[in-house]
Amino acid sequence: MDNETPASPTILVDDLRNLRAMNRFLGGCRVLLHGLISFLRQEKMTHFSVLDVGTGSGDIPAAVARWSRKQGFETRIVALDSHKIMTAVAAEYTRNFPEISIIRCDAGAPPFRRSSFDIVLASQFLHHFTEADIIALLRRWADVGRRAIVISDLVRHPAAYYGIDMLTRLSTRNPMTINDAPLSVRRALTIPEWRNLFIQASVGRVEICSVAPFRMYAVISLSPG
Repeated sequence: MDNETPASPTILVDDLRNLRAMNRFLGGCRVLLHGLISFLRQEKMTHFSVLDVGTGSGDIPAAVARWSRKQGFETRIVALDSHKIMTAVAAEYTRNFPEISIIRCDAGAPPFRRSSFDIVLASQFLHHFTEADIIALLRRWADVGRRAIVISDLVRHPAAYYGIDMLTRLSTRNPMTINDAPLSVRRALTIPEWRNLFIQASVGRVEICSVAPFRMYAVISLSPG
């Protein structure tokens, strides 16, 4: 696996700011919310608990909390990340959301009992791992989840790679963003590859949808354990 750029705290915090902007303008938040909302409406759920893994700077749980408030839904969200600086940034970013708790721990070993959360979320996180690791993560998350795992991630495509490479070089001087954004696209999978991997994990029924630009969301309805 290629190495991501090591970064000073200042560079990392700035990179997280860039990632929030990309999530906002390139659809990262929108795609994840689309997958989550489609499941909630299908199941007619108006109150739910969420575990958001690899939360980064916390913009995804904040987006879920904002949407839930607008709908009048009751939501409890636990967002986790293994990085000290990221959890600090996420805690600050979500400080006005009492329904969100930030914890620091490994996404592969969340310290929760079986079926602790209705839904497990993972946004633009799985492409950082090998296929074997992704299957292991999905199986662990299926253990702490009750109803579904909702995933959004990048789709590998040459146009996506060269497009994000050009965009980051034009919009920022942050070396971490410039290096890691195209690298993330290169690490991502195609839609058939994502689908095959989710089926291999064998934790529930899979629905996957391709969304422009070069993103996908998947809803894995968990099999009763």
